[in-house]
Amino acid sequence: MTSLPHKAGFVNIVGKPNVGKSTLMNVLLGKNLSIITAKAQTTRHRIAGILSGDDFQVIYADTPGIITPNYELQRSMMRVVRGSLVDADALLWVVDVHDQELPTDFSAKLLHRRATPVFLLINKVDLIGKVALEKVLQYWSNHVSVNAIIPVSALQAYNTALVFTHILACLPEHPAYYPKDMLTDKPERFFAAEIIREKILRNYHQEIPYSVEVVIDAFKEEEKLIKISAIINAERQSQKSILIGKQGHALKKVGIEARHDLERFLGKKVFLEQHVKVAPDWRTKSQLLRQFGYT
Repeated sequence: MTSLPHKAGFVNIVGKPNVGKSTLMNVLLGKNLSIITAKAQTTRHRIAGILSGDDFQVIYADTPGIITPNYELQRSMMRVVRGSLVDADALLWVVDVHDQELPTDFSAKLLHRRATPVFLLINKVDLIGKVALEKVLQYWSNHVSVNAIIPVSALQAYNTALVFTHILACLPEHPAYYPKDMLTDKPERFFAAEIIREKILRNYHQEIPYSVEVVIDAFKEEEKLIKISAIINAERQSQKSILIGKQGHALKKVGIEARHDLERFLGKKVFLEQHVKVAPDWRTKSQLLRQFGYT
């Protein structure tokens, strides 16, 4: 009996903020790797999730939402997006079902890369009716030239199996790039920081979540316990005070919620220590951004 050829490749997920890229990747993987909130610009890094089978390996990459950058952190995020156009074997271009505005500069680069298959995913189709959806699909058919336009609902996993079928069909024959039991190229420290940052995004408002960067200062795994020390960097002293809250209650709430998710993610009891520091205007300083893992 002849075995099937092994396929492997890199599939990058791109689009504007809040279109559902992170939700889509988590559904395609069957595991929550990317943090998800209702706030824009939740994803700051390129996060790879690896899905392996007997005869395939798909390396998905969730990328920051496409914006016009205003400061160095955002410029770093957009460099990640530009890089995602270079090394992909396939691109999943995700748009919100209510969005009919082409991201001009980006789409021009995207659509002229005809060597790379591009699949346009119209997400959140569960929010509109069939007649309205037909109009949306017609609009995009008239304005773009891609390999396929697929209506999806990442939240309800609608048509995500069809997306996977299209991906597998276009991937090249290649041995696995990573061990088959590997789920991501990021270390546990990275996800510990992301889980804490997600709780900050959910618990604070206005500029506070965007002014914060979480760095894992220590990650010590013992037989039955993981001890984690996290530094939460704010840009100003006033932000530090808000993060801590009256008698430390706000920070304690973040810690309780983060520890719960960390234990579920890491599969062990977690002792979490949090410290808030001020790193003045860190989002605008290249040296600090490099220290925080942005390149």
